[in-house]
Amino acid sequence: MNASIDNGHLADALAALSERELEFMQYDWEMWAREDQLFPREFSCDKLRCSASGGRLPTGESPDARKRVWLILGGRGSGKTRAGAEWVRARACAKLASKKKVLRIALVGKTMSDVRNVMIEGASGLLAIHAPHERPVFEPSKRRLTWPNGTVAEMFSADEREALRGPQFHAAWCDEVAKWRDAQGAWDMLQFGLRLGETPHVVATTTPRAIAFLKLLMADAATVTTRLSTADNADNLAPTFLAEMTRRYSGSHLGRQELLGELVEDVGHALWQRSWIDEARVAAAPEMRRIVVAVDPPVTATARSDACGIVVAGLGVDGRAYVLADRTVQGRTPDVWARAALAAYDDFAADRMVAEVNQGGDLVVGVLQQFRENLPVAKVRATRGKWVRAEPVAALYAEGRVAHVGRFEALEDQMCAFGSDGLVGGKSPDRVDALVWAVTDLLLSEAARPSVRML
Repeated sequence: MNASIDNGHLADALAALSERELEFMQYDWEMWAREDQLFPREFSCDKLRCSASGGRLPTGESPDARKRVWLILGGRGSGKTRAGAEWVRARACAKLASKKKVLRIALVGKTMSDVRNVMIEGASGLLAIHAPHERPVFEPSKRRLTWPNGTVAEMFSADEREALRGPQFHAAWCDEVAKWRDAQGAWDMLQFGLRLGETPHVVATTTPRAIAFLKLLMADAATVTTRLSTADNADNLAPTFLAEMTRRYSGSHLGRQELLGELVEDVGHALWQRSWIDEARVAAAPEMRRIVVAVDPPVTATARSDACGIVVAGLGVDGRAYVLADRTVQGRTPDVWARAALAAYDDFAADRMVAEVNQGGDLVVGVLQQFRENLPVAKVRATRGKWVRAEPVAALYAEGRVAHVGRFEALEDQMCAFGSDGLVGGKSPDRVDALVWAVTDLLLSEAARPSVRML
């Protein structure tokens, strides 16, 4: 076929093939896959004979030398889900040494909905990648897939790890393990069920996050790790998607993680750790007792000035602080940052402003009240270094007492690069300064007010 492509006779070669041969070619994973999507030699299939393409069994290797876990770290759209699904297909369509045995596979996602929508019914899921004659029957009510040869795959949610007690398997596919709420607990429960066959295997596909579980999994001697990037799969992605994601996120922490599939570690001397932020992150805020908008104004008003840090945070009825928005504006005149701060104040129906007045004194308050008379502004003055002021707030994050409602990439990058010199890349951490003032006001300066408000 490659020769036909090279000499320009592809159409003639395809016309000469039967329908069965064309179907085989369409679903021949080894023909279409990139090399990094095929499972490694050391990650073998026991005594299973893979009738579906994709398997490359090692020869002359002892079982002890083989890996039990194939960890695929990939960016968004990098093809990791397809690689995991094709590995399951290869295992499911294989023949056991004894025809009396039934191959049993576990499909584990964060939620049952994730298993169904992504792993089974998704564009790269199990139903889509099989040829019609080998496609499994999906029974949602029974939470299982059954292949024509008798292979059975059962669905499990990592959020309901106790369901993994009892069942036993030859193999498992775990998707987005870095998103699992209690990744270590669910993973451990699965391992006790992987007790069929000579060497049960697991494929784990995920976009990486710097969490302890993933680091331990990568360091395990039984794990072989493959890394996929979004750009590697460009042929199967919308060109505008790749261009826009690269434009927006190239070089950022989020881009390295979500596009390159890198496990981005924390800066060794940084005060905050990403795992603290990620583990406490929520999609929506609860009822708020009070809300503040913290402002850290720039010293000067030129295009090259430090940004004006503007962070909105609230105290929830549960006693935790919630970061609601980062409205920071870059290098602007006082009237511009004042309007931006007031817009945030109005958008969140805040109770008051918290403004640092070290540089401008009452001028900062005057600028704000120029646009809004009787605006409640709490003036704060820095009497200690940035690091010392930030330490108690970072400690609150470590204790899980501060949560981000959504993702604030620029703010979080500053937090996790904030060093002992009080700078981020040699510059003032404007966003972090505003964050520190907001959380300090909510949790460290005074007791929360008793009134309850809704966002």
